[in-house]
Amino acid sequence: MEKEEDPQRLKKGAARDYDYDRDHRWIDYWSNVLIPPHMASRPEVMDLYKRKFYKRFIDSEYMIEPMSSNGSTQSVKPPISSASYTPISKVENTQAPYLDSAEMAASGTCRASTGLSHKMKHSLHLSNQEENSNRREEVDREQASLPLTMSYNARIRPLLDAVDKLRQLKVMNEGIQLPTIVVVGDQSSGKSSVLESLAGISLPRGQGICTRVPLIMKLQHQPSDETELSLEYLGKEIETDEVNVARAINDATEEIAGNAKGISNIPLTLIVKKNGVPDLTMVDLPGITRVPVQGQPENIYEQISNIIMEYIRPEESIILNVLSATVDFPTCESIRMSQRVDKTGERTLAVVTKSDKAPEGLREKVTADDVNIGLGYICVRNRIGDETYEEARIEEANWFNNHPLLCKIDKSMVGVPVLAQKLVQIQATLISKCLPEIVKKINDKLNSNAQELGSMPKHLSSITDAMTAFMQIVGSAKESLRKILVRGEFDEFPDETEMHGTARLAEMLNKYAEQLQNKRVEFESKENFLMDEIGVLQETKGIGLPNFLPRTAFLAILQRKVKEVSDAPIDFVSNVWDYIGKVVVSVLTHHSANYPQLQSSNKRAASNLIERMKEQSLYRVMELTEMEKLTDYTCNPDYLEEWNQFMAEQNTFMTLMNNHWASSKITIPGFGEIEVGHLRQYPNVVQQAFDMKMRITAYWNIVLRRLVDVTALHLQFSVHNLVNKEMESELVKEMMDSCGGGLERLLEEPPSVSNKRNRLKKSIKLLKESKDVLAKITNRISVDGAITSY
Repeated sequence: MEKEEDPQRLKKGAARDYDYDRDHRWIDYWSNVLIPPHMASRPEVMDLYKRKFYKRFIDSEYMIEPMSSNGSTQSVKPPISSASYTPISKVENTQAPYLDSAEMAASGTCRASTGLSHKMKHSLHLSNQEENSNRREEVDREQASLPLTMSYNARIRPLLDAVDKLRQLKVMNEGIQLPTIVVVGDQSSGKSSVLESLAGISLPRGQGICTRVPLIMKLQHQPSDETELSLEYLGKEIETDEVNVARAINDATEEIAGNAKGISNIPLTLIVKKNGVPDLTMVDLPGITRVPVQGQPENIYEQISNIIMEYIRPEESIILNVLSATVDFPTCESIRMSQRVDKTGERTLAVVTKSDKAPEGLREKVTADDVNIGLGYICVRNRIGDETYEEARIEEANWFNNHPLLCKIDKSMVGVPVLAQKLVQIQATLISKCLPEIVKKINDKLNSNAQELGSMPKHLSSITDAMTAFMQIVGSAKESLRKILVRGEFDEFPDETEMHGTARLAEMLNKYAEQLQNKRVEFESKENFLMDEIGVLQETKGIGLPNFLPRTAFLAILQRKVKEVSDAPIDFVSNVWDYIGKVVVSVLTHHSANYPQLQSSNKRAASNLIERMKEQSLYRVMELTEMEKLTDYTCNPDYLEEWNQFMAEQNTFMTLMNNHWASSKITIPGFGEIEVGHLRQYPNVVQQAFDMKMRITAYWNIVLRRLVDVTALHLQFSVHNLVNKEMESELVKEMMDSCGGGLERLLEEPPSVSNKRNRLKKSIKLLKESKDVLAKITNRISVDGAITSY
């Protein structure tokens, strides 16, 4: 019978063959394990944590074999007494998972105690307590010697390098915000101490504002024990060392912000390459103070507030709010500022300093979260006096492990190592989240700038180039004016109704014709019907045969009517040319926008031409009105036809006039109801007056139509000449005129155009470099996978 294979053996093989590197959970898990450096390099240690990971996340029934003191694995043993041994998983859950020789041998020690006498057990218990105490001290020392972050750096470093490169390229000047950790806090809140603990170097200390400029701190872990420090500001790069870095920062700050106590928004970059530091880039801002001291400007608070708001307002910024445990959090000015831009706190992480100075109630303050800190709190202990950074971390671990109040705070919320790990994770996630949008913004800005640069005129280097460019402008303007004023096309200005020329001209012409017709109605008085004609007939009568209409009477009435409407054609023509002038100048300005040095001469030429053609049109309409006054003539058959229709009412009219008992009102087609009682006192001329009234009315309709038609034809003809002949010659004449500056002016590119061209070229170069930087990192992300969220 075939022996059944051991299930645990199969599980062990599966755990051994599992592809951990492709599981992002393993990367996060391993990155949260803090192990002494001399043990992290041992393959059996990593193998153990891989098995523990496999049991937790893949197969809970998988049984893990413990490690012996020599690093080999043993067969699974029964559980040991929890009174004398803390499992590795328990240590791991405290955020400080250490594996040392005492722990490796613990299982054997526990088994040896089984079956001993009560006295021996008591003695062994005391021995174990002493051993555990010594072991905790050893763990604290081991923890103090650890790098703040380890395995996570290999993944965050390329992302951070890419963002730092974009920051160095000053892509933010293009309006593209970068993911940034911004450190803010009230004055004396302990900001410098926190940054010193993260960087492992001493920063400037003193009374008042220590940070007077934005300090960009770039922390880079490097394997070697050699520390490299450098400062970058105002185009300089200065190397320094751990002993002199504080003085170097002070000297650079004075060079940027002056020797007084004022502040500046010009950043100073500090690059720290050191073994064990977390891979982080942070911007430390001046501490908030409300009361200026001697040497500070009166508006120091407003200046600091403006700088802080500029950095924390973008959605891409994470706010690291440094708070002192000795104060009430809601009263901190830095909290108020961060809440203005991050009301929900989703972008805010709080660091509580001086925890050892005010431990009472600290646990309640950080768990109650009265000020909406969405990313949580990290409590730390400040370095005191001449403590080394290793001693400070030992003391910090001791405080949070043994203090009766501080030890109750969740271990995921205490210690500089936890803060470093949290910041690294937040930074990695923030960068990964922002990268797609940054790539999009860079591409959009690059395309926009390239298109804008392409639309700019090329730099002209010869008279030939200048003449070619000038004639292109003239040709383009002529074609646009043909569309606008002749053909009625408005595709170049679809949303600017004032540039829809033919439609606006037609509206003006209709308004002009309506105005003339309204004047005709004003002349027809129903109460004083025929009185003008009777008056003229009486003044022009002479010795001769009766019933003959004197021509002088007809012309007198005609001239009076023409004179009364003579202003309307003049006003119409003047308005039309004013409108055409605006259109022509607008079109020329549009097509010469790339050559500002041409615009003044083009406007001058257009104004001169429009004024001249306006004078010609005014002379033409005034001549037309004078011709209408001079004589009466038309070959239009409408005159006779309309006069005959009116005269068909003459017999009815005269019958009513001769019957003094009849009604004094009569309705005449074309005139409406007329009062005629007053005419019975002029029996000798009323018939002649009626005849002349009908003749002048029929002819006046012809005159009004002629004033509109001839004026419209003249304007159409003038616009045609303007577009196709006159404008080009006028522009060339103005350009070639020595007083106008000649074509040489086109060779002198205005500073505004030159600066714009250089700015666009510089921007395109910067954006292309930025695009290349991001292309490399996005390719890597697509291969390695996304960073997990914080």
